[in-house]
Amino acid sequence: MLVALCIAAAFIVVSLARWTYNWRNPKCKGILPPGSMGWPLLGETLQFFAPTTTFNIHPFVRERMKRYGPIFRTSLVGRPIVVSTDSDLNYFIFQQEGQLFQSWYPDTFTAIFGRQNVGSLHGFMYKYLKNMVLNLFGPEGLKKMLPDVEQEARRNLKRWSSQNSVEMKDALASMIFDLSAKKLISYDQEKSSENLRENFVAFIQGLISFPVDIPGTAYHKCLQGRKKAMKMLKTMLEERRAKPREQQSDFFDYVLQELGRENTILTEAIALDLMFVLLFASFETTSLALTLAVKFLLDHPSALKELTEEHEAIIRKRENPDSVLTWSEYKSMTFTFQVINETVRLANIVPGIFRKALTDINFKGFTIPAGWGIMVCPPAVHLNPSRYRDPLEFNPWRWQGIELNGATRNFMAFGGGMRFCVGTEFTKVQMAVFLHCLVTKYKWQAIKGGDILRTPGLQFPNGFHVLISEKLTSVQEPTT
Repeated sequence: MLVALCIAAAFIVVSLARWTYNWRNPKCKGILPPGSMGWPLLGETLQFFAPTTTFNIHPFVRERMKRYGPIFRTSLVGRPIVVSTDSDLNYFIFQQEGQLFQSWYPDTFTAIFGRQNVGSLHGFMYKYLKNMVLNLFGPEGLKKMLPDVEQEARRNLKRWSSQNSVEMKDALASMIFDLSAKKLISYDQEKSSENLRENFVAFIQGLISFPVDIPGTAYHKCLQGRKKAMKMLKTMLEERRAKPREQQSDFFDYVLQELGRENTILTEAIALDLMFVLLFASFETTSLALTLAVKFLLDHPSALKELTEEHEAIIRKRENPDSVLTWSEYKSMTFTFQVINETVRLANIVPGIFRKALTDINFKGFTIPAGWGIMVCPPAVHLNPSRYRDPLEFNPWRWQGIELNGATRNFMAFGGGMRFCVGTEFTKVQMAVFLHCLVTKYKWQAIKGGDILRTPGLQFPNGFHVLISEKLTSVQEPTT
């Protein structure tokens, strides 16, 4: 009996040792990028999620770049992954979307965003959904939306100026969410018995957290927030379907119209996942970037001065100073777009963009095996001193004379390739219009907070509290 137990124990030890060896030394037909796979199953996930309080490249990436070079391998949440901080490989990946690579995210991400979310769909279905979204966030849709964006910014700034303190991140998120929810689903918090945004707040807190679905964890709260939000969206869809509107007035009407078409490829599950992603993407990333812009401008008076002069000049050029912003005025905000570019470059709100290799791929002497995940790392490009002088400095003038119509090898704040973010212009409209309303009539000062935390996503753990007050003298503004 003892001998049998010893043999069984030896077999288990040998099997575990072989399994561990194979885990740490994956098979490859060529030469794998250097790196470490970490512990079996766990990989290097803990190091990836370790918090840091810097605008610099996350230590997880920075340390491995120094040790292994710009392309290295690791394992996150149980999957082998090649991390690319190489601008040439990043560009190659985006250009070969659908051929050699396809959009992919770890199972924990798809559990959060939905199995049928737009990031997990490919080919014709993805193009179909992209065109649907452009119906709302394309140039023509945004031109119609511009007065509403300005009106919401003015209304909220007026209200905030009567308060002793405003936590900018939460206030901006609420403002943008309210506008987005009205345009998408005609949702009005004041007329609703349930608070839809509360579920998204719970969702956001666990979005980029260690993926353990146990009650009490951030990840569990995130999943519960998604569940509640999806239930509300489904109820709204059923109510709208039961009482259809005579005229299309929001994106929900457009979705219902598509669902009702004969031989449509759109399903209710895909439609609800799309609505969920749009609601999240339309406000969370923009509010983070805009909060940083307000902070950066406060810390850099010369940038604030030039921005203010640009917007005051716009008002002085009008025949009627009381008129609202026009699309041509928006497009003329040259320095404003420089401020936006510099803000999102430093913000690096998206720490990684994921793809999957569809076949064995050889690049710069390394082989990325078929089926492996690939994480493009925008911060490593945006903060590369060989690409940007003094990369940690807020310097909007570095963008002078540079016009960005999409992603480049050295700038990918909004993704790249065929999956370049369709909401990019909506983000710029929100930021530019808010800054216009802010700098022409208000001044602000920091009260407390403003520190950042990356886990690896961007957060303001103590908020950013400011005092907003009307200027004693200002350029005449339109009334609403």
